[in-house]
Amino acid sequence: PLGLTSTHGRAKRFYCDWTTCVHFWQSGRMTGPDSGGEPITAAGIENLKAELAQLEGPARQEMAARIKVAREEGDLKENAEYHVAKEDQAHMETRIKRLQERLHNAVVVEVDAGAADCFAFGLTAEVVDEASGKANVWTLVGSTEANLAEGRLSAESPIGKALMNAKVGASVEVETPRGTKAFKVIKLVS
Repeated sequence: PLGLTSTHGRAKRFYCDWTTCVHFWQSGRMTGPDSGGEPITAAGIENLKAELAQLEGPARQEMAARIKVAREEGDLKENAEYHVAKEDQAHMETRIKRLQERLHNAVVVEVDAGAADCFAFGLTAEVVDEASGKANVWTLVGSTEANLAEGRLSAESPIGKALMNAKVGASVEVETPRGTKAFKVIKLVS
């Protein structure tokens, strides 16, 4: 069933089946208890759905064929290939369950790029470490999408929290395990 509710004038929730986005948040600003669920970008939810479809379809079929071939090799007690295939199947099924749970709890954050004068969830910005002068191009994403090597910074990390909603040109200070660091948002990147 499709329904619409509003929470503190900030969020609109659309309820639908688990394969579609469960919650949508507007303006890319998520804070406090209203955010419930796991924040994720629109691209992140598509990647999640694609991986789940691959595992539930072709990967399961390949695993069944692998188990069948191993089973035909004889005595199952001493059949290492069979036991390895069954263990791999268990790992794959666990991964499927975790992806289904993530999809069920996903909160897709919609970004209003037109009103973006600050570094918000889902946006990409050039950020400079003021101590070293090193420039980084980061996109603020959910923790499950984060990969610093690919420029995706978790909005739940200490640096991500400090940079969340920071105005372009603003400096922020972050307590890190190596001490206080200062970062400056130089510009938003399309």
